[in-house]
Amino acid sequence: MSVLTLKAPAKLNLTLEVLAKCQDGFHEIRSVIQTINLCDSLRFKPSQNVEYHSNQPGWIPEKSLVSRAVSLLQQVTRYNKGVTLEVYKRIPLLSGLGGDSSDAAATLRGLNRLWGLGLSPKELLVLASQLGSDVAFFIYGGTALVKGRGEIVSPLPPISPMWVVLMLPPVPRLLGKTERLYARLEASHYTEGKITDRLVAQINGDREVMPSMLFNVFDDIALDSFAGLKEYRQQFLVAGAEMVHLAGSGPTLFTVMRNRAQAEKIYRRLRRQGLESHLVATLATIDKSE
Repeated sequence: MSVLTLKAPAKLNLTLEVLAKCQDGFHEIRSVIQTINLCDSLRFKPSQNVEYHSNQPGWIPEKSLVSRAVSLLQQVTRYNKGVTLEVYKRIPLLSGLGGDSSDAAATLRGLNRLWGLGLSPKELLVLASQLGSDVAFFIYGGTALVKGRGEIVSPLPPISPMWVVLMLPPVPRLLGKTERLYARLEASHYTEGKITDRLVAQINGDREVMPSMLFNVFDDIALDSFAGLKEYRQQFLVAGAEMVHLAGSGPTLFTVMRNRAQAEKIYRRLRRQGLESHLVATLATIDKSE
């Protein structure tokens, strides 16, 4: 195989519940996660050494899970050759859309094929869980129920297609923001997973997601954590969104709807206000083609 290109999609947490804080300091979550068609693209070329290139100046290999994924695969398989890996970023950095985790999962899948390692999806899943909480989900993509610390992934039937308007407010993109938000959780924020269970039952039934069923435990916490986020959320509502949620640990905000024309109206209104926005759609599967 000479050159391999894979897409790495962003994700949304349609629900994100925290059930409890574990003794090891991590939190037990229950979440329905959905890929969307805002994608990075990774290009793998055989090489004797490991080299990284990116169109995004702010992307630093040493701070990315991509380089950790490469090192982990080399360590586990004792493969001694390299790769020239080009990462074309479209998913904004530190946005709550899971770009780095998706890139890491694509790296595991891509190198497994480029290097002819023959690792099974189950083996890739074990490696993904060692890299980060969201990486395991991206081995599957589509729609999935995620439990534990994020490492227990159960694929769900694809939901009926939905349009998504993303808005990236011009607030600071903070390193360690996820840990900061978790640190602000109190016992009153913990739930029993029933919100997620209801959505899973709905998806297993008619597969149609109702916007009113979406939930993120960090929705309100983030408004006090990111300066100005509350005002940008209000702008989103004024632009026509009925419900606005935080994407992951933020600061990206999003709304979902069935009607493309209405989604386009909201998207254009946000753009006219000078706000970075994207009009995307839910994605049923990850592109795993050669």
